Amino acid sequence: MPSIGLGTWQQRDHATITRVVQQALRVGYRLIDTASGYRNEEAIGEALQATFACKNANLCRNDIWLTSKLGPKQQGFEGASTAIQESLQKLQTDYIDLYLIHWPGIPKKSQESEDHRIYREKSWKALETFYKRGVVRAIGVSNYTVKHLEEMKDYADIPPMVNQCEMHPLCPQTELLQYCHKNNIVFTAYASLGESALLNPCNIAPDLHMIAARRPDLTLAQILLIWGLQHNAAVIPKASTIEHLQENLAANDHKLSTNEMLALDGVEKKYHRHFCWDPQNVA
Repeated sequence: MPSIGLGTWQQRDHATITRVVQQALRVGYRLIDTASGYRNEEAIGEALQATFACKNANLCRNDIWLTSKLGPKQQGFEGASTAIQESLQKLQTDYIDLYLIHWPGIPKKSQESEDHRIYREKSWKALETFYKRGVVRAIGVSNYTVKHLEEMKDYADIPPMVNQCEMHPLCPQTELLQYCHKNNIVFTAYASLGESALLNPCNIAPDLHMIAARRPDLTLAQILLIWGLQHNAAVIPKASTIEHLQENLAANDHKLSTNEMLALDGVEKKYHRHFCWDPQNVA
């Protein structure tokens, strides 16, 4: 799996996502991250087919890593089985490189409900079935805590290969990251830029900008992505312009010093914050 990819959350406009995916592939991205809940799989499938048909692109399906995810409303064995088949159809592919359970819970249930555990176990059994068939090349989860991952040891014949969670200096996921590394689970960070809020020079975390000032050769976005990469996480930033696509991808070519990493690690003590879903209280 590539260490940096294109995230596509909140990009639903058909023309925009088609353009962005084609531009991303043209500048060097090889990982495209989507989900059934993003409602853009069809546009991504069209963009991929257009790219494969272009002789100048010189790309085929095997060159691309596709990640998609099971929505909370699709949980359960039958729901997950149907969802995978629908994703295959929309993405116009006969296999998905990585398929994740997007959230450890189901809708319209109290956070304490035992139904969450029952349904995610059934969903996992469906993922295992499609993995064994070769239709899904790797399987994993998203937004799972250590508690949820430990529980999987009771029912998973195939351990999760990936856990995709919010991660940035204000939400470093230190314990979860260490657990995943210890258990051979690849960690993928989403919201590396804090849903772009961390790039705003207003008052969310002024220390980030003071740290960034020490590296005028890098943008703050690049610094945040490099921080994630150097913590051995894959990153999937979204972008809508070719300039930002190129900027984000170039983060792979740089390093932060030990002192710079320590300074970024320390920001959370003052400014701890989630920008996205927090699964801590899901039973």
